[in-house]
Amino acid sequence: MTTTKTIKWLREYESRNVLFTEPDGSWPIVWERAKGVYVWDAREKKYLDLTGAFGVAAAGHANPNVVNAGQRQMARLLHAMGDVHPHALKAKLARELSRLTFERWTNRSKHGTTSAKTIFCNSGFEAVEAALKTAILGTGRRGIIAFTGAYHGLGYGTLNVTHRDFFRRPFHPQLREFGEFVPFPRDKQGASFPNLAAKIEKILRQNKTGAILVEPIQARGGVVVPPPEFLPRLRKMCDQFNAFLIVDEIYTGFGRTGKWFACEHSGTVPDLICLGKALTGGFPLSACVGRAELMDAAWPASQGEAVHTSTFLGHPVGCAMALAQIKEIQRLGLCERSARLGGFLLADLKQIQNPKSTPHLSARGLGLIAGLELKLADGKPAGAAAFQIIKEMLRRGYILLPEGEYGNVISFTPPLTIGKSHLEATVRELTEVLRCL
Repeated sequence: MTTTKTIKWLREYESRNVLFTEPDGSWPIVWERAKGVYVWDAREKKYLDLTGAFGVAAAGHANPNVVNAGQRQMARLLHAMGDVHPHALKAKLARELSRLTFERWTNRSKHGTTSAKTIFCNSGFEAVEAALKTAILGTGRRGIIAFTGAYHGLGYGTLNVTHRDFFRRPFHPQLREFGEFVPFPRDKQGASFPNLAAKIEKILRQNKTGAILVEPIQARGGVVVPPPEFLPRLRKMCDQFNAFLIVDEIYTGFGRTGKWFACEHSGTVPDLICLGKALTGGFPLSACVGRAELMDAAWPASQGEAVHTSTFLGHPVGCAMALAQIKEIQRLGLCERSARLGGFLLADLKQIQNPKSTPHLSARGLGLIAGLELKLADGKPAGAAAFQIIKEMLRRGYILLPEGEYGNVISFTPPLTIGKSHLEATVRELTEVLRCL
């Protein structure tokens, strides 16, 4: 099918709320295939992907070992009965996620190594909703502290803790509003953190809060990096008031920030961690992973009917791909690569000088998640300018995305297999585009 026909059919047969199109045909492109760090559209034009397809392709698009694992599994067992008759790979992946998270985090603890238990899901927001259910079952308290700018998905549970009014407003009459939002601190606002901590503590003292839900770095919120003391302080408050600390690492997990998980930068061990996106490298599978004793205390043993389940729970193809993806991240040293190349990328982005006075540019990030924020002279977000730049970069063969409430942050979440030369070429092209604005 041609690009024109594909777009035409989507306009006619898909909900019009899904796909944004420009009348001049400059947006979107239609993906035809992808390999490594490159994408080809339906016209066979080649693009360098700086998005990793929303951070999914951590080990590269169509990584051969991941693809082969999925193909072998499809030929052997395409589907199983998630909560009734299991398959072996679900057990293997649950064991591997325990080893990769809580066992690794606590293996030097004076209290001994702690294992983990997993609830498998399909999409990222479902993993967060499983964590929210765990919190109320485990504490008996319905309240959740979340943060301004937070994005945890668009299901009816997660809408209560996703901050942006754009997503929440149309469905507000049907929401129970159990989330209470407090400001998410930026790295440069470390001095104001004690005031925020006092506000959180005041809410916790009311004894209505079951958990604090937080992204270690807000991705869709605009690549917002908090001060280093942020997560450890949340951990201490949760311990003090017997609340769960839930970290949403759906975007930041599996090497994106230069470590397996972003919470490791501050040495913070959560009670629950939500995983998705890069877990499989391209198959719908997510996971809510929690300390074993916490999960056992919260969830009752199955008596033949699960309280929380789904048809495709722990899908065999997804489990096969996830196990292969984890091996590839290890084999290729992608956590270390992300840390190294992320340092180069951030340094280069900070060196970009806009030849004109506006928009004003500022860069931030950690590992291979970075954002270039654009603001006007009066300090207002320059969302229109950011999208203009992204469209011009697309025309030149570079795929980027806008993030933040106003779409004024150009984000970078490329495959972790990307090369330094790719990043340098991207920054050079971006500098040229800014010069031509």
